[in-house]
Amino acid sequence: MGYALGTEELSNKSSGLWRALLAEFVGIFILNFFACAACTHANGDKTLISLAFGLSVFMVVMSIGHISGGHINPAVTAGMLAAGKVSLIRALLYVAAQCAGAVAATAALDVLIPKSYHNGLGNTGLKDGVTEMQGVGFEFFLGFVLVLCVFGVCDDNKPDSRFVAPLAIGLTVTLGHLGIVEYTGSSMNPARSFGTAFVTDSWSHHWIYWAGPIVGGVAAALLYSQLFKAPATSDASERYRTTADDKEMRRLDGKHDMA
Repeated sequence: MGYALGTEELSNKSSGLWRALLAEFVGIFILNFFACAACTHANGDKTLISLAFGLSVFMVVMSIGHISGGHINPAVTAGMLAAGKVSLIRALLYVAAQCAGAVAATAALDVLIPKSYHNGLGNTGLKDGVTEMQGVGFEFFLGFVLVLCVFGVCDDNKPDSRFVAPLAIGLTVTLGHLGIVEYTGSSMNPARSFGTAFVTDSWSHHWIYWAGPIVGGVAAALLYSQLFKAPATSDASERYRTTADDKEMRRLDGKHDMA
């Protein structure tokens, strides 16, 4: 029970919990700062916004993924919790750090960007004609596709996928924004929306940006872990496959026939 709750992580210095919390704070700070800054001058250019969010996530996962797992999103954290990959206490502290980082980044933009350029600082909201249930549906599938990708590229039985994980996750965020940004602002990330809502004091329909992505993320995590997880192989030669470059180096090391 202690392991499931994560109480031992609070006092165990080797758990790396506090470094991970700092990494989550810094990671989502970078995401909200640069991506939301792009929203202030995009002038309706959805491609610019999509690339800003996708590239920010790509950069952050590349930089801090080895420290905290690079969640930077409560929907991802909720999915990991549902699949038993993180403890309850770690998950709650991750979400707190993510929200704090998002608020700090948006507050920095509020200070640095002239008021005439704010344009809502990238705050998410339903567009005219989009109902709350439609918004929840859009955000559900955004959270679903993101967490499905995260689980797919982080599957322990697919080690080769880890080399492209940051790019795959960043492109999935870009995909989500390209498809849905016109309707809900394409949050995908409750903490990202919380940061802008807190600083701009714009809470209209805010619950949608928590309920949709988190439920979608949990659904994707359970689906992948129960049905889609790659099977473990007992064939050592298959499990430790060498790449084409490794094979070429072995052929040229002087111990193999050059023919």
